[in-house]
Amino acid sequence: MNTELVEALDILEREKEISRETLFEAIESSLLIACRNNFGKADNIHISMDRETCDYEVYAEKTVVETVEDKSLEISLEDARKDNPNVNVGDTVRINIDSKEFGRIATQNAKNAILQKIREEERNSVYDRFSGLTRDVVTGIVQRVNGRKISINLGKADAILTESEQVKGEILRPTDRVKVYILDVRNTPKGPRITVSRTHPELVKKLFEAEVTEVRDGIVEIRSISREPGSRTKIAVYSNDPDVDAVGACVGMNGNRVNAVVSELGGEKIDIVNWDENPALFIENALSPSQVVSVIVDPDEKTAKVVVPDFQLSLAIGKEGQNARLAARLTGYKIDIKSETQAKDAHGFRMEDYLTDEYEEGGYEEEEYAEEGYAEEGYAEEGSYEEEASYEEDASAADRQEASEDIPETAPSEGDPEQ
Repeated sequence: MNTELVEALDILEREKEISRETLFEAIESSLLIACRNNFGKADNIHISMDRETCDYEVYAEKTVVETVEDKSLEISLEDARKDNPNVNVGDTVRINIDSKEFGRIATQNAKNAILQKIREEERNSVYDRFSGLTRDVVTGIVQRVNGRKISINLGKADAILTESEQVKGEILRPTDRVKVYILDVRNTPKGPRITVSRTHPELVKKLFEAEVTEVRDGIVEIRSISREPGSRTKIAVYSNDPDVDAVGACVGMNGNRVNAVVSELGGEKIDIVNWDENPALFIENALSPSQVVSVIVDPDEKTAKVVVPDFQLSLAIGKEGQNARLAARLTGYKIDIKSETQAKDAHGFRMEDYLTDEYEEGGYEEEEYAEEGYAEEGYAEEGSYEEEASYEEDASAADRQEASEDIPETAPSEGDPEQ
């Protein structure tokens, strides 16, 4: 048994994840190359290699002739009968070849052929492994920062985190461990090229699948995600089990589950809301934490008109329109938000009629957010501003009552200096 070769093949198979059969084929191919370099041709040369012991035999099949014209293909009758006295002219005999007698160049070429085959198979093995992980999350170690690109080691290969896929403001340093979302894996002559992301919305979904058992088992579904990387994310969840609270399952005991995801995302805020087949209720949930007075939806136009209490308007819109923008992306509806006072006086319900300069700079009304519309049709309303018109009047009455309580019961006299 060729013990050294057996051990070498075992190590390559284990560390490089290359099958033994592929390695045997590489060795056989390299021996044929060495024979071709040594004899000029190898059409009649054969390699026999035992897969268990790794013992191999190299031989050439030659035709017995009276007069030899091509030494590589023919052998004289006299020479053939030295090994087998029973052969005759026209017979084919096997002539063993000692590979140790190959020249230095032939040996070097055979070695290079084996190494090249091993490198090719190693690249193919890495490609097959990571191509199966496309659209999944893996853990890597920051290797180095090359200008605007970051190289992340994934174990068997390095991945590239381009500037467009980096979270703005997030600083990654060498040796940092991070979770990344595999966007694409391409097989190139230099090896697999793996592109990863820290900004993709699916990264949040995969992180919740890892942290929340109910999501991983399919009891709770993440129906929609809208994300502004590094700042805030909204996710809509739905429970297939009436006994399981979808939001509570994702938040976890004392918020441990959502906090684990937030920590991995560098402190990015996450809002978890209930998904609802009724677009109006879904939009109301999506605008959380703001309160909503009424929602009127137009399923055909994918638009919604929302009325909120006066003191909740800025909260509903959010800083630079972020809350409304994320809610629009989450629901697939273009959302117009007004306070109760504005809703009473508005004509045509136009956002520019009441947005302040700060909110207009956010520009959320001018963008298109209908990424994934809902097919449900219908009209849903939880009250209208007419029904809630007494809200402002009640507040004014309360103010007058409070003011009257501050007036002393006995009016000051005319001579009172405090009059």
